Amino acid sequence: MDHFLYRHGELYAEDVAVSEIAAEVGTPFYCYSTATLERHFRLFDEALDGMEHLVCYAMKAASNQAILKTLAALGAGMDVVSGGEYARAIAAGVPGDRIVFSGVGKTADEIRATLKGGIRQFNVESEPEMEVINAVALELGVVAPITVRVNPDVDAKTHAKIATGKSENKFGIPISRAKEVYAHAASLPGLKVIGIDVHIGSQLTQLEPFKMAYEKVAALTEELRAEGHEIKRLDLGGGLGIPYTRSNDAPPLPVEYGQLIKDTLGHLNCEIEIEPGRLIAGNAGIMVSKVIYIKEGEDRSFMIIDGAMNDLIRPAMYEAHHDIIPVAEATPGVEKQQYDIVGPVCESGDTFAKERVMDPVGADDLIAFRSAGAYGAVMASEYNSRPLIPEVLVHGDQFAVIRRRPTLDEMINRDTIPEWL
Repeated sequence: MDHFLYRHGELYAEDVAVSEIAAEVGTPFYCYSTATLERHFRLFDEALDGMEHLVCYAMKAASNQAILKTLAALGAGMDVVSGGEYARAIAAGVPGDRIVFSGVGKTADEIRATLKGGIRQFNVESEPEMEVINAVALELGVVAPITVRVNPDVDAKTHAKIATGKSENKFGIPISRAKEVYAHAASLPGLKVIGIDVHIGSQLTQLEPFKMAYEKVAALTEELRAEGHEIKRLDLGGGLGIPYTRSNDAPPLPVEYGQLIKDTLGHLNCEIEIEPGRLIAGNAGIMVSKVIYIKEGEDRSFMIIDGAMNDLIRPAMYEAHHDIIPVAEATPGVEKQQYDIVGPVCESGDTFAKERVMDPVGADDLIAFRSAGAYGAVMASEYNSRPLIPEVLVHGDQFAVIRRRPTLDEMINRDTIPEWL
């Protein structure tokens, strides 16, 4: 469910007409719904009622500080994967003891900054990383709380570029070596082992891969406890998918996911952490663009828009589908048209959809890309010297620009010309 609905013949974001936002900020832009963000967080939080838990929002999905503050006000923790994301979370007012640091390439400088600023735990991905965390902790005179990320060799049945739980993926330590690695961690004086971490991928649409991974984690918990390790926290990652089309089968609901966690891990009396990102932010955002031209090709019509692959790269990078709708609702019964929907970047890859059948539009009409709140703005670039597009947050009948569009001069003036030129 989201809060982008037609009303009075045009698309609204909560109680604000999308066309009103476009008139003020220009196109293209991202628009997020506070009500949808809050609703989706609460679905996860309520799904784990009865268990000690923390829902840590995976910031890589959408990391604007306004989004972070919205979720933090509800009690969310944050899952970060870089020093920059950690700094964003702190700037948004999230306390360090609600921030989990994941990722395979943590540097000594990042580790040092987070230990100084406060951290809930590091999810350790390798033995060399473990050694560096230990050294930095000893240097600072502190003890670093860690979990070890185990790779359960479970096929998440998702896109190859976002699968993380198979043996050939770069993430985690093989679960077959977990006891050896935990024994080594326990010998390092700068570390405090507090739990186990697992994450098998993103955009999962079935519960069975989660079940297989969590059953392996449950067995490992019992084995590690038998060897004297205090395993009090299980970080289960995220990955639950969203429906990118209104016609396909819906992925499992958070309440079903929560029940699976209770069924497979509830007997262990561990604190549970989950790290949803896409399901919280994905359907909470749209990208709005304007049609520049309708170009008639030899065997097709091209809808050329002012949004491009640098603004929303998912279709070019992942062959991802986004429902695309007119902002002005079509007249009932109007004949649908077929378009190749493309942007202005000088690459054939700048294509959002081919042979898409939808309500007809013309030059200067607005269109909206649904389910664009996750991995949209955060993956945008300035390719072709196109400025990053604005982000807007709606709250009831109000909206605010939460990241403005830079001017061309601001973008260009970041370059520095050497003296010899």
